[in-house]
Amino acid sequence: MAQKLNKKPVTGMKDILPEEMAIRDYVCGIIKSTYAEFGFTQIETPCVESLENLNCKAGGDNEKLIFKIMKRGEKLKIGEAREENDLADGGLRYDLTVPLVRYYSAHAAELPSPFKALQMGNVWRADRPQRGRYRQFMQCDIDILGDASNLAEIELILATTTTLGRIGFKNFEIRINDRRILKGMAASCGFPEDKYDEIFIILDKMDKIGKDGVRAELAEAGYETDKVDRYISLFEEMEQAADPVAYCLERLGDHIDTEVAEGFKEIISSVEATKGDHFKLVFDPTLVRGMSYYTGTIFEIAMPEFGGSCGGGGRYDRMVGMFTGQEVPACGFSIGFERIVLLLLESGFKAPGTENKTAYLLEKGLSSDKMGEALKAAEAERAGGRQVLVVRMNKNRKFQKEQLTAQGYTEFKEYFKEALK
Repeated sequence: MAQKLNKKPVTGMKDILPEEMAIRDYVCGIIKSTYAEFGFTQIETPCVESLENLNCKAGGDNEKLIFKIMKRGEKLKIGEAREENDLADGGLRYDLTVPLVRYYSAHAAELPSPFKALQMGNVWRADRPQRGRYRQFMQCDIDILGDASNLAEIELILATTTTLGRIGFKNFEIRINDRRILKGMAASCGFPEDKYDEIFIILDKMDKIGKDGVRAELAEAGYETDKVDRYISLFEEMEQAADPVAYCLERLGDHIDTEVAEGFKEIISSVEATKGDHFKLVFDPTLVRGMSYYTGTIFEIAMPEFGGSCGGGGRYDRMVGMFTGQEVPACGFSIGFERIVLLLLESGFKAPGTENKTAYLLEKGLSSDKMGEALKAAEAERAGGRQVLVVRMNKNRKFQKEQLTAQGYTEFKEYFKEALK
């Protein structure tokens, strides 16, 4: 007997069953229609990018998680290889931002300005799988390129929160901060600029290890006690302030440009004046976002049902310049598609249109006339907009109906051989 093949998917990847697929299709439909209302145009980029682009120092830790693709044909010379680049020249994309920037750099002359892009597609990371995180997963990004004004951030937040509201989510938070505020806070406490990234990596753990944990790690990293104390005190004072944003910006003084401070307040006030009551906009001075390409405003979606981030984004004004030599303002927001689908599945959500379906059960041996009658009736129902399944009748009809009922079939029409009537 031949050896059995492995029926399980590769580690970190998963098969998608019909119930989940229906939810995914429904969510995709809401996303596409809502973002179209805000003027976003859908595009598509290849799943494979050159390693040079993927390793451009813009992807943070994701660059360590690339699925690399070996050279093909005559280009692959294993015996002569001395380093990794001799063997691989491409990789599966780990996000949609790097491909978007390459796409925009190549086609800017053919695109409107500003350009509002919607991308939906799978990405791959050789990461450790866990709840809501896979090695292959769908990302859903909206980006605005060519708009340096705060309107880009405002539109991204409103479009994203409108979409989540239409999917059915309420009581979530959009946490907002600015990389320039982060730098201003570090500067006001006397930390050297070349150490900001290390400090922010530690600060990013605040929600997990608390202020005392951050204080201890900064001390362990060798920073002076007085600077660390001032830094932690600044966060404590903001927690007590009636208006944390105003207090923070006032405290930073010359360590933050007036234009940046006013722009940040404008984003918050504009969103607050426009938004509904299904989410809160929260200033979070500890929000860092790990990607090194962020240059200004940053934001993140926090959902109590998931207990963590379900999306995020920010401004990345220098990234296009890495491809063209000329900087172009850019800002984006990504929905955590897989985590949203997971939450809907766990809540027992049923996608609209997946219920009240009809199943035609045809007994084996049915005459041609009866078969034609059943198929004609099914076509008539389909023409009226109803979903109709035509299948052969199993011996255990009761069990067959139970299975179909679980798939949303609520009406059954049975066609038997004339001899059994």
